[in-house]
Amino acid sequence: MKASEIRRIFLKYFEENGHTIVGSSSLIPKNDPTLLFTNAGMVQFKDVFLGADKRSYKRATSCQKCVRAGGKHNDLEIVGQTGRHHTFFEMLGNFSFGDYFKREAINFGWELLTHVFKLPKDRLWVTVFREDDQAFDIWRGEIGLPPERIVRMGEKDNFWAMGEIGPCGPCSEIIIDQGEAFSCGKPSCSVGCDCDRYLELWNLVFMQYERDSSGDLKPLPKPSIDTGMGLERITAVLQGIGSNYETDLFRGIISTVEERTGKQYGENPSFDVSMRVIADHSRAVTFLVSDGVFPSNEGRGYVLRRILRRAVRHSRALGIKEPFLFNLANHVRDIMRDAYPELEDRLGFVREVVRNEEERFFETIDRGLELLNLEVERHKGDKTLPGEVAFKLYDTYGFPVDLTEDIAKESGLNVDYIGFEKEMERQRERSRQAWKGSGEEELAPLYKELTSGGLIVNFTGYEKTRDIGRITAIIKDGRLVDSASEGERVELITDKTPFYGEAGGQVGDRGVIEGESGHCQVEDTKKPFLTLIVHQVYVKRGALWVGDNVELKVDERHRYGAKTHHTTTHMLHAVLKEVLGTHVRQAGSLVAPERLRFDFTHFSSIDDNTIRRMEDIINDRVRWDDRVFTQVDVSYEEAIKSGATAIFEEKYGDRVRVVSIGEYSKELCGGTHLHSTGEVGLFKLVNETASSAGVRRIEAIAGESAWRFIRKQEETIIEASNILRVNQSDFVSRLKRMVEENERLRKELESFKDKVTIEKSKTLLDNIKEIKGINVLSAEVSEAGPDELRKIWDDIREKLKPGLAVLGSGSDGKAYILVGVTKDLSKKFHAGNIVKELASIIDGGGGGKPDMAQAGGNKPERLGEALRKVFEIVNRKL
Repeated sequence: MKASEIRRIFLKYFEENGHTIVGSSSLIPKNDPTLLFTNAGMVQFKDVFLGADKRSYKRATSCQKCVRAGGKHNDLEIVGQTGRHHTFFEMLGNFSFGDYFKREAINFGWELLTHVFKLPKDRLWVTVFREDDQAFDIWRGEIGLPPERIVRMGEKDNFWAMGEIGPCGPCSEIIIDQGEAFSCGKPSCSVGCDCDRYLELWNLVFMQYERDSSGDLKPLPKPSIDTGMGLERITAVLQGIGSNYETDLFRGIISTVEERTGKQYGENPSFDVSMRVIADHSRAVTFLVSDGVFPSNEGRGYVLRRILRRAVRHSRALGIKEPFLFNLANHVRDIMRDAYPELEDRLGFVREVVRNEEERFFETIDRGLELLNLEVERHKGDKTLPGEVAFKLYDTYGFPVDLTEDIAKESGLNVDYIGFEKEMERQRERSRQAWKGSGEEELAPLYKELTSGGLIVNFTGYEKTRDIGRITAIIKDGRLVDSASEGERVELITDKTPFYGEAGGQVGDRGVIEGESGHCQVEDTKKPFLTLIVHQVYVKRGALWVGDNVELKVDERHRYGAKTHHTTTHMLHAVLKEVLGTHVRQAGSLVAPERLRFDFTHFSSIDDNTIRRMEDIINDRVRWDDRVFTQVDVSYEEAIKSGATAIFEEKYGDRVRVVSIGEYSKELCGGTHLHSTGEVGLFKLVNETASSAGVRRIEAIAGESAWRFIRKQEETIIEASNILRVNQSDFVSRLKRMVEENERLRKELESFKDKVTIEKSKTLLDNIKEIKGINVLSAEVSEAGPDELRKIWDDIREKLKPGLAVLGSGSDGKAYILVGVTKDLSKKFHAGNIVKELASIIDGGGGGKPDMAQAGGNKPERLGEALRKVFEIVNRKL
């Protein structure tokens, strides 16, 4: 039975038992700053469990793509060492949101494993929390498991919690005894042993308590179920294979590695580790890049870079000396596209990102070898390579410490592992700090409390910009209050509102809210949750109370500007896909009344001709006056099947809104839009830059903002033409002649300066003093900057040999020093060390190479003292 069939049977089984099949969410979790990556099936349902989100179903099932390679759940360094650890994996799960509980969850699990998948009952064991008599009784009395195969375990193993406070509860694990062939051989080997004999298949979590800040457990009014079973693990068991890597999920990738290297899996333990690492990491890299993560030096991008580099290191261990991993993305696509069709559309971009990173890393590895050879030479007398060096090679250049150790041993050096581990721990702490808060902003606890309590805001702003509503809550400093008075800034919630809350990149509305007893200015509007809109207001006069009826009036000019730029953003997105390729995906946006910013996946800058072409296409479509058509209350699945684009970082409900423009744009979108493209008037792309690795950024303006921009450019040209006293038609040619003339004069001036420098150099040589056979020159050069000092040193270096020079200059309130040492003396006199000592005198700093170094300081009046100091330094070293 193939993995794809196992996945299908699992989902179908639960669908037939009243569960709604929910597609996998992105590997980038939404509204959860505690997570780098989605690492379990329940992550996308977290707000449902907390009561902050309502779904149309109470039972769900999913196959969730997950990554565990950072933070609390980090299997990265173990991957490859065993047959069951992974960075990327799929988690099969079924969930109940206050519907069924332990009895049904246990029966579902047992029936699927033993009746559908036909696992032998006599090889299955279970664990329960030591105090969970209810689960024990179900397993014993209803399922019929003998008591000796029901193992009670402690809180560490069998009690799950979402966090220090919040939903929690006991869990029950279903375990299969794989037999003595998988045992560690220890007499104590039993359920709970780390070896592979007693293998956990499925974890059933019974969320029945809520833990408060004091640690007390209170029963939940509606207990829930969260289960998780690794697809890779159950596939290996059902296929009768001892390692996940021998299943059809991995075997095709490993076969490709075998063909490329000429090595066979199973022949050499060391090669086997490398092949497993490559197979696992190629999946993780493909899915992470596909979901919008790009290699970088922080957060998610840093984890991706480490995964990719680790795979490259292991490919080199197998003899692969050029980029190779990017080709494996094709094989990952082939194996996984039935479940994740988006891989097909994103394959080209994934290959480009991975190949680019591989090429960069191969250059890094060569530089790392240069550094290692230098450090080995430097520390030969010490017999030990410092841990700091080993760590730098590991962290910066991607060298595994065992490779560093092998090279060091060839020269008789040992690696300082204690120092290496200290640096590793510092790095882990830095990583934890960098990762903290790297997810999306979390809902404030009070917002969660309000939404779970049934508070809902009805948005009426698609149809109108004025409405009458009732104040349902007022928040000040994070607390609910009954009223707000003149001069106070508060958050105000009404039962309905025409104000658009910031979401999907579009900024929130502004305007006014008026009641009989008070008037407030709406400075911003937020939408912290799908059904919650919060007005951030300043009370200008009187007071407002909870329960007051108020009139809500949106600033229509502000709204119209935002609508204009939001519609234009959709048009831009469509044109980017048409012109640059289907790999283009939105990676972030800002839609404001006066401008738009659009981040998208693309790996190179866009040339001016292409930018002009895209501008022309958009402005053509503006003139076509295409209709902007909106469909509401469409099921998410139906919308995606119809060709609508979903933005990966956005969180959607079961029912969505689809905005179409002409025949070329169709997106899921909750924002406000124009009625037709003709209302845009004019589009102007003003800037295109890099946003981050693999992401470009376009800044553009439309409508009134574009017209003002064109008018400002016209005024600038008129003013410049007047300054140059030419007609606008002659402005460019006149400016070009001026630039050419300026360049000619600049070259003449540089030539004159060079002649002056040569004359200064000749004069300086008269100041040479000989100290014990060494020529020493210490002199002040008038009105010379750092560049001129370097030119003088280049001119006198050969004439000074053997010797050293210290040249100083005071210019523009700064002091500059250059120390030059001829090559034959650079082992005795280190220019970098000398310049540091002199720099302290002029209140500055500097450094450089053994033969030339420079410094700058803020005390030119002490330059003479620094120049005299050199003779003392030379005598001291001789």
